[in-house]
Amino acid sequence: MEEKEIKKWKLLSSEYLFQEPWLTVRRQRMELPNGAIVPSYFVLEYPAWVCTIALTKEGKMVMVRQYRAGIEKVLLELCAGVVDAGDASLTDAAKRELLEETGYGNGTWKLFMTTSANPGTHANLTYCFLATDVEKVEEAHPERTEDLSVELCEPEEVLEMLQNDEVLQSMHAAVLWKYFYNRK
Repeated sequence: MEEKEIKKWKLLSSEYLFQEPWLTVRRQRMELPNGAIVPSYFVLEYPAWVCTIALTKEGKMVMVRQYRAGIEKVLLELCAGVVDAGDASLTDAAKRELLEETGYGNGTWKLFMTTSANPGTHANLTYCFLATDVEKVEEAHPERTEDLSVELCEPEEVLEMLQNDEVLQSMHAAVLWKYFYNRK
């Protein structure tokens, strides 16, 4: 099969419509390679995100249960958050988030997967980590805007949740599917 060359779009103009620390909306005027003009193409700028599959020394998955206002549901998810300006690295951001939200730390860490929530409209990436042999090192101290509970789950429970479409956070589902696929 012959591969068609896909060319970049040409940026004709760009303006910010909304700028807040957690969300910035940019409207761009774009020209496609075929000459078509897209007068209003919207890009959402977020900080980089991190999430972590954290496994205790006993093999349990450290998960957080919290309310998600966007879909008005309480969900069980991986520990996740944004990369702050003060974080020395992506790994440090993931470790900070895990410690803050769950009180778990230490262990062996590696970058496991990088995803985009929607590369058509989102300018950021999510860096997914695998942390093994984590242990409870202190009490959780979530931010004032976080209301969550920490749960330790058997991996088989989380796999069943995936199979039953109960993991609705797409980036968490993607990295969990990769984890379970590689675990075979």
